[in-house]
Amino acid sequence: MKKFLYLLFSFTCISQVYAEEMILGEEYITEGMNIVFEIAPKDRVFPEGIYLPESETDIHIEMLINWSEDNESNSPAGGFIPYLDVFVEIINKSGANTKVRLTPHLNISDNFHYAQNIKLPGETDDTYDLIFEINPPDSDVLGIHYDWKKKYQHLVNKKTFKYHNLNFQQIAKATRR
Repeated sequence: MKKFLYLLFSFTCISQVYAEEMILGEEYITEGMNIVFEIAPKDRVFPEGIYLPESETDIHIEMLINWSEDNESNSPAGGFIPYLDVFVEIINKSGANTKVRLTPHLNISDNFHYAQNIKLPGETDDTYDLIFEINPPDSDVLGIHYDWKKKYQHLVNKKTFKYHNLNFQQIAKATRR
């Protein structure tokens, strides 16, 4: 019985920790990368003045992208993949939309990831579609050595991921503190 109560308590605590984030999907791409798309409660992001203030934000969109265990490049598994050009288009079912660049962020729970505070193009209880676009870095942002170029050509091919009929009302009401 004690074991059962301990497991129940542990599960409840874990559920509460992760209940703050809405996982949209977990993807694997052939370049040996794992991706997690998620919606989190709005947050205060520094430096202020660069990022949308928490008071003007509905949700915080995140993309975690890391090398997989089986990546061909022998990059350290779990390592963050920097310098990508990442966008998300948010489309309200009424047709209003906005497209936002996700930029590198750093926090304690996710470490390095791409994210942005977002003001939704509609009400928080509306239904939305999200289209994530991942592009390789521009050539003036990341230098690629001859050996990598010969074997892989570039860091990643352009990828698009779509998630439909999403409602963010619960996550928009949540707070981090």
